[in-house]
Amino acid sequence: MTQTRAGFVALIGEPNAGKSTLLNRMVGAKVSIVTHKVQTTRARIRGIAMAGASQIVFVDTPGIFRPRRRLDRSMVKAAWGGAADADVILLLIEAHRGLTDGAQAIIDNLRDHAGQTPVALVINKIDRVKSEALLALSQQLNAGFDFTRTFMISAEKGYGCDDLLEWLAQEVPEGPWLYPEDQVADLPMRMIAAEITREKLTLRLHEEIPYQLTVETEKWEERKDGSARVDQIVYVARPGHKGIVLGKGGETIKAVGQAARAELAEFMGRPVHLFLQVKVRENWLDEAERYNEMGLDFRDGDA
Repeated sequence: MTQTRAGFVALIGEPNAGKSTLLNRMVGAKVSIVTHKVQTTRARIRGIAMAGASQIVFVDTPGIFRPRRRLDRSMVKAAWGGAADADVILLLIEAHRGLTDGAQAIIDNLRDHAGQTPVALVINKIDRVKSEALLALSQQLNAGFDFTRTFMISAEKGYGCDDLLEWLAQEVPEGPWLYPEDQVADLPMRMIAAEITREKLTLRLHEEIPYQLTVETEKWEERKDGSARVDQIVYVARPGHKGIVLGKGGETIKAVGQAARAELAEFMGRPVHLFLQVKVRENWLDEAERYNEMGLDFRDGDA
């Protein structure tokens, strides 16, 4: 009988390094927000990939950056917590950005947080640079840290991802699987639904409301016909933001709702009836309950 393996793999890196895209590529389902905006992953989202007899549980940490607010501090603490708990750490570096000050700060911190955990270097977005530049970047990074392995990939296009998954399948420890074989994420559907809606809001609003909104799934009703009714609240921090989220004649929130409903229905494989409300909560960034909804620890934001 084949020996099963299972373990946790933490994805760390600067905001927008491609962690969420890689997670979704490995899992084969959309479990993490992917946008052009930085800092969109707030909770440590676990996506589960199967590779032969190995179950690989990816922890998609928030991008590590210089925290300014309570929410920022909680996100950074969650990121390092995800790395500390992992069996393998993957550090993602964007090929075209190279060794930035932010990336160097993460590598410096890895010396304190990684301990004996193997750390692999994953240079992402390789389709954006020439091979000579890739080789030079790999040599520069490996000279500054003792990486277990180096992989060059494009998470978006899939280049090199199979080799990375194959290596991880052998690297996670022997043991029973941690989740059912057909499960893709350990987040409750209520949170996945909220994340999908927040992604659509982020894409639609661009720079108009930075990170001062959050989405909560208030009610979830399973209907007899197999469909689900989902009621969500979009919390904004200022009265002026409410009008922006609603849009002229409610067109913005309507478009967001349609896009979120379509994706959620596809994800679940059944009809979904989605209802959105927008409410002003001026101090939601300082409310412990909002952090719990996002899978973050409110106390980690204490200065």
